[in-house]
Amino acid sequence: MEQNIFHLQYAMDTFYFLVCGALVMWMAAGFAMLEAGLVRSKNTTEILTKNVALFAISCVMYLVVGYSIMYDGSLFLSGIEAVDEAAVLADFAAREDGFVGGSIYSGASDFFFQVVFVATAMSIVSGAVAERMKLWAFLAFAVVMTGFIYPMEGAWTWGGASVFGLYTLGDLGFSDFAGSGIVHMAGASAALAGVLLLGARKGKYTKDGKVNAIPGANMPMATLGTFILWMGWFGFNGGSVLKLGDIANANSVAMVFLNTNAAAAGGSIAALALSALLFKKADLTMALNGALAGLVAITAEPSTPTALEATLFGALGGILVVGSILALDKLKIDDPVGAISVHGVVGLLGLLLVPLTNDGASFSGQLIGAATIFVWVFVTSFIVWSILKAVIGIRVTEEQEYEGVDRSECGVEAYPEFVSNN
Repeated sequence: MEQNIFHLQYAMDTFYFLVCGALVMWMAAGFAMLEAGLVRSKNTTEILTKNVALFAISCVMYLVVGYSIMYDGSLFLSGIEAVDEAAVLADFAAREDGFVGGSIYSGASDFFFQVVFVATAMSIVSGAVAERMKLWAFLAFAVVMTGFIYPMEGAWTWGGASVFGLYTLGDLGFSDFAGSGIVHMAGASAALAGVLLLGARKGKYTKDGKVNAIPGANMPMATLGTFILWMGWFGFNGGSVLKLGDIANANSVAMVFLNTNAAAAGGSIAALALSALLFKKADLTMALNGALAGLVAITAEPSTPTALEATLFGALGGILVVGSILALDKLKIDDPVGAISVHGVVGLLGLLLVPLTNDGASFSGQLIGAATIFVWVFVTSFIVWSILKAVIGIRVTEEQEYEGVDRSECGVEAYPEFVSNN
């Protein structure tokens, strides 16, 4: 009887893990739609191509080498080993707490869930460097980011390895439940390095320091992308519980879903209200980024706050993202979709909020962990971007930028009947 129960739990946990991974994979569509909506029409095809290609590259690179670096696993070149049912059952029988203890799911489902996180981190980069970066330079960076840079910092955090033999983040009190720092801040750090070397879009900033707004071409598409990301985030955070097949974990999953949704709502309302106060208009793009900021803020710890606390944490993220977007513009750091602010600045906020509700984390551990992630990803990314800039160049010509990178990089316009050089 107990073995039958265990078989059921194993199947349920594995299936839940796979479904959550599929939800996170669907976030790739969200990023594609959001970014396509927030860039100009003449750059739509190229941003979509980047999102499709980066997802494929992420999957291959993490399969070949990334997972091995992050979790000291096999290279998977000969396929994932089949589960030894007898060994698993023997392990189950040896547990004092029976089938309730431990993480129970197959190795293949674990890999699938992890690989879509890698793609999410890389998707953050694509929007920040949009409209002026060479396609092949971006894809070359994606190879290094997903095959080496991300897996290394992932090994130090979720993988439990020591940072160059100096210290172990877990022992210092670092905690990041689903990746506010490990995924989101890491992606933003790589994006920041690229943006600094790339420079701003032509016409974004005037010589006297004024900021020219460059509106996106398709607000319905950007809104759809945000809702897709909002939905996919339930898999992102919910799947990070790792299990479903017992009472405690089922309740934890439900709380994570509740808090994830509450934070997104709080972030969107706060950002919309603040933008209306500052601009005297209801700014849709700020409302969209506010929702995403709320999601990023709660991702570091969605299981321990109350629903009200989650809403307030999301609202803090929504307020912070508006201020950050305005501040980056003042510094002439051109981020067409606000990715550095949403995922980087608010990602740091998410990490610092964890000790407020999780006694297992410390502020010092969170700060050291955040600094480790940022320094590693920013420095290595800056080096890779610099090499690419010196060897093949990372920016399209001024003429290509004016015409739109759809023509020069892809040869296909997204809206051939309506495209204009704006």
